[in-house]
Amino acid sequence: MVRRHEPVIGAWFRTSDGASFEVVASDPDDATVEIQYSDGAIEELDMETWLELNLEAGAPLNDVLDSLDLDEDDNGINGNPLDRLDLDR
Repeated sequence: MVRRHEPVIGAWFRTSDGASFEVVASDPDDATVEIQYSDGAIEELDMETWLELNLEAGAPLNDVLDSLDLDEDDNGINGNPLDRLDLDR
């Protein structure tokens, strides 16, 4: 039985073969979902393919920041990201 999940941006999933990925974009007009695997590879799926996937809800891997070559400042972990806004414009 295929488990259907909505392609919510930021949600992590694991496929039946053990691959982990995050939904990074969803375009309802084009009926596409863009995913990024834990190794950094990006793939665009059409909605039909997405609905055929047997997915389990997952959690980010511990080494995701390393695999995506990000540091804490890139994703707002360090401090409040609102502090970086220029409100004087």
